[in-house]
Amino acid sequence: MLSVLAVDDEPPALAELAFLLEQNEHVGQVLTAGDGAGALRLLEQQHVDTVFLDIRMPGLSGLDLARVLARFRRPPAVVFVTAYDDHAVTAFDLHAVDYVMKPYRRERLFEAIRRATDAVDGARSSAGDDGDDETISVELGGVTRFIRRSEVAYVSAQGDYARLHTADGGSHLLRVPLATLEDRWAPAGFVRIHRSYLVALTSIEELRADAGRYTVVIGDTTLPVSRRHTRDLRDRLVRRAGGTG
Repeated sequence: MLSVLAVDDEPPALAELAFLLEQNEHVGQVLTAGDGAGALRLLEQQHVDTVFLDIRMPGLSGLDLARVLARFRRPPAVVFVTAYDDHAVTAFDLHAVDYVMKPYRRERLFEAIRRATDAVDGARSSAGDDGDDETISVELGGVTRFIRRSEVAYVSAQGDYARLHTADGGSHLLRVPLATLEDRWAPAGFVRIHRSYLVALTSIEELRADAGRYTVVIGDTTLPVSRRHTRDLRDRLVRRAGGTG
């Protein structure tokens, strides 16, 4: 089943597109966004398989957004949906899997879904299920930057958001709660050490004990380990080192 994001700045067109997508048996979840910036915010929080994308939108156009998506570690398949046929060549230069003209015809839209399904299945077969390194888009001063999860050494809670700290000393605010990243990144070796910190096990250089209190050293940074997380962290580090306890 495909997870799909539909993007269009015209609410009636967006509602119609989402409705038709939901009718297809190969489509599971359908998310919607009213512009390119909103689409990027959604993609910060979860991966989708396919983006159905209007071309002419204020701000970040569909073509601009497609160029951004192409830089993702696992770029979604892109289907352009538009009332204009003058961007078809550019769209396929951006490796779009289809170009659907408005007004939508159910059969034509379902053909685009079939092509997207084939593209997604092919990408999954080529990449395999392991070793995916998630790409995260972050904004700073109006500029969107892309970092990989493998660049993140640890994450700190900042209110309802999370701040990513990279190995090179960078710091980036992500509009996602720390608990969400804890669940999403656990398979990639990230572990909660404190209510305010999530760390990559591979980034921990030392585990220190002082008067019964533990801390970890990551580069030039020392972070506290809460009592409730100490045993689990020690066990994980021992297993990673190949020790016996």
